[in-house]
This record gives sequence, structure tokens and C-alpha cells, in this order.
Amino acid sequence: MTTQQLLAPFRRAITDFDMIANGDKIAVGVSGGKDSLTLLALLKAYQRFSPQKFELAAITVDMGFAEHDFSPIADFCKDNGIDYYVEKTEIAQIIFEKCPDNPCSLCSKMRRGALNTKINEIGFNKLALGHHSDDVIETFLLSFFYEGRLSVFSPKSYMSRMKITVIRPIVYISEREINAYAKNLPVVKNPCPADKHTQRQYMKDLIHKIQEDIPFVKERMFSAVCHPERYNLWDNIRQKYLDELNDSDK
Repeated sequence: MTTQQLLAPFRRAITDFDMIANGDKIAVGVSGGKDSLTLLALLKAYQRFSPQKFELAAITVDMGFAEHDFSPIADFCKDNGIDYYVEKTEIAQIIFEKCPDNPCSLCSKMRRGALNTKINEIGFNKLALGHHSDDVIETFLLSFFYEGRLSVFSPKSYMSRMKITVIRPIVYISEREINAYAKNLPVVKNPCPADKHTQRQYMKDLIHKIQEDIPFVKERMFSAVCHPERYNLWDNIRQKYLDELNDSDK
């Protein structure tokens, strides 16, 4: 899988949801995994020919795991002319003390808080996150099964309290495509003891099992979420974003 092959759906997502404006300062939340590094690499490649001129940086939230080494990411950013920041925290210790059996929700909130704080500190206005099309499906099922809601994250949203716009430019790219592309990226192993033992992993395994009988199920589920002629959970996304933006100015 080449950069050029992924740039087509990448650019389409940016265009469909007006993700990037001229003069934006975009910070990529880089965990060190394949998804966020793929996003960072594609944004850097897109920056070279984008009709909108924007700044790019990468931020990693160091959760405090002793064995986490981010130097390969730092080297990658240096080689590609990307400013790189590491925000040191003690999130790992806190979450496994408070929620040892189900740490993911608290971990996500605390990592996002640390990211937002750093973004405001460096004066950037947008946060890019590496959620792909498989994440869309899994999040929809998590909400449906565990919360009883038909809900999923938006490709673009505005956090009025922090005055940060969140964009997800790889929502049209599948995890399979990312796996193939990320083989040449400096992926850092996730040291979290909850990795592969989460509700999201359960959904991932469930979808894989269903695919044995319905090979095209992921494509149908993704289409159900975003296709304009079906039940479109992303319908009117631009108007929702504008409403949130206007509310923040009141």
C-alpha cells in the first residue's frame, strides 16, 4: 500500500467535511501506533500539495509506562520536518489504581485532556485523530450494544470549551489498508496491559466472526452510517459543526 493510494480517500474525507482551512495549525495526536503514524505521514504528504496552507505538529501523551520509548517517532518527525512534543503524565498509574478492570474510558478522557492542554499551550487550533473506517463500525456497535444508542463519532467536531476543532481525516481508510501501509513506519509497541482485552477488541473479534458468513458486512455497516441515501448518522455534519461554533461565540 503506497502513500499515493491512501491519499485519494484521505483527500476525499478532508474535502467532504471541510476539515482543513487556510492558516490552520494542526496537531496530530500520536500514540505511536499504526493509525496515528499513518495519519501523520499522510498529513505531511498532503501538506506538500494542499490548496490550503497549514502548519503541522505531532503530540504524544507519555502515560508513564517505564518501557515506552518514543525516540523512533522523534527521529521520524525530525527527518520529515515536523515539530514533535511529548507531554509527560502519570495517567497509567492513576487509571490502573482507580479503574483496574475497565480503564479505557477514563484513560481516553485523561489523554484527550492532556492533548487539549498541550494544543492550547502551543497555539494550535485543530487536533487530528487517527480513527479509521473500522473504528467507525466498532464505535457504532459499542454504543448500540452497551449504551442502547445509535451513535458514532463525527469526522469533524468542535470543542467549544477548549476552542479546538477535532478532525479525523482517515475515516475512509480501512484498518487493513493501514496495516499494509504502516509496515514502513516507526510503530511503537503498546505497553498497556489492557491492550487486546477491551470491549473494542471484543467488537473487532465479533465483526471478524460475522465476516466468515457475511464477507461484505463491514462495507455494509460503514455504508449504513455514512451513505446519504440510507440512515446517515453523519447527515448535516457541517450544520452541526457550525451550530457548535456559533454557540461558543455567544
